[in-house]
Amino acid sequence: MAQSAFGASLQQVQNFGNNPSRIQMYIYVPDRVATNPAIIVALHPCGGTGQQWFSGTRLPSFADQNGFILIYPSTPNQSNCWDVHNAASLTHNGGGDAGGIISMVNYTLDKYQGNKEKVYVMGFSSGGMMTNVMAGSYPEVFEAGAAYSGTAHACFAGAPGATPFSANQTCAQGLQKTPQEWGNFVRHSYPGYNGRRPRMMITHGNADTLVRPQCATEALKQWSNIHGVSLTSQVQGVPSSQFTQHIYGDGTKVQGFFGQGVGHAPRAIDRRCFESQIRKVVSDDGSPEIGARGSRPCTNLRLVNLRGPSGGQGGQIARRILPSRTGPKLQPLGRKAREGARQQASDGAIVAFPGPDIFSYMLEILLVGAPKRKITGPSAQKIKGFPT
Repeated sequence: MAQSAFGASLQQVQNFGNNPSRIQMYIYVPDRVATNPAIIVALHPCGGTGQQWFSGTRLPSFADQNGFILIYPSTPNQSNCWDVHNAASLTHNGGGDAGGIISMVNYTLDKYQGNKEKVYVMGFSSGGMMTNVMAGSYPEVFEAGAAYSGTAHACFAGAPGATPFSANQTCAQGLQKTPQEWGNFVRHSYPGYNGRRPRMMITHGNADTLVRPQCATEALKQWSNIHGVSLTSQVQGVPSSQFTQHIYGDGTKVQGFFGQGVGHAPRAIDRRCFESQIRKVVSDDGSPEIGARGSRPCTNLRLVNLRGPSGGQGGQIARRILPSRTGPKLQPLGRKAREGARQQASDGAIVAFPGPDIFSYMLEILLVGAPKRKITGPSAQKIKGFPT
C-alpha cells in the first residue's frame, strides 16, 4: 500500500458495514491522530482508484500535520465511475454507492472516535459529481464539501449511466435549470429534513470540454438556493491569477472558483522542484538546490494530467520544467523519462495540484482552516469568508 513520508500507510478495510454496490474502502490514519479527529472522504475521478487518489493530492501530508483521518472509497463499477444517476444514491438511506460511503464514515467515526461535526467530502470529476450527491443525500453527515469539475446533485438522475461513454451526456454538457428546480432535487433527496446543510466550494476550469463549466454554474445555482444566498461579488486573482472567486452571501456558505484557460483535469506538481516565485534546480538524484538561475533541467518535475476515463498512469503526460530568467519553460520528456515519471507518480511523488497548488490550498482552507505553513506567491491570498 502507498505510504506517506511518515510511518503510516494507506490500508484497505474489508468489513465496514452495509455495502450495496460492493465498493472498496481504503483509509489513511496518520501516526499522530488528533483527539476526536476530523474525517475527510476523498473521491477519485472516473477510471481512477482510491489508491491512485491517495497518491495524487497533498491531503496525506495535511493529515500528518493536522491529525485528521482520510477515507478513500474506490469503485470497480461503471469504468470506475461513481453512481450519481440512480435513485439509490440520490435518496437518503436508499443504498447505492452513497450508502456504502456512509458506512465507511460510520465505521471510521466509531473506530477512531471521530468528530461527527467535522466530516467533509471532496472529489474531482466523477468524484466531484459524487461530492455533490453525498452533500445532497446526506446533509446531516457532512459539514462541508469541495467539488472540482463536477456536476450538480441529481444532474444525471435517470440517465443510463454517468461515464464519459454513456449515451446521455446532457448533464455533462451543461444541463440548465432554475435555482429552485436544482434546489428541489436536493430537498427531495431527503424529504422533511430541516437541519443544517453542508457548506460548499465549487471549482471548475473555463476551458473544460469534457464536463462543461456551465455545470459549475448550475451547481452554484443549486447550493445558493439551498442556503438562501445570492451572488454578491466576484474577485479576480483568488487564489491565483487564473481564477475568479464567486462569493455568495457573506461567503461563509457557498463559494465558486472558475479558472481561465484551465481544462478538465487539475495538474500536479512536485514542490521539491518548483514553487511559485521560487526557482529551484533539482539534481538527478532528487536533491533540491536553490538558486536565482539554473542551467540544469528540472528533470524530477512532472505535470500530470489525469485524463478522465483513461485514468491510471496511462492518462498522464510528463513534462520537464526548464528554469529561466522569465519563469518556468515546459518541454516534453523523452520516452524513458516519461516512463520514469509515471513510475514515480505511481509511487506517490506527485504531491500537489492544480498548478500551482491551488486546489490543495483551497481545500485546506475549507476543510482544515488556515494552513500552518507559510504560503508564498499567488496562493497566499486569503479566501474570504472561510474560517482562518
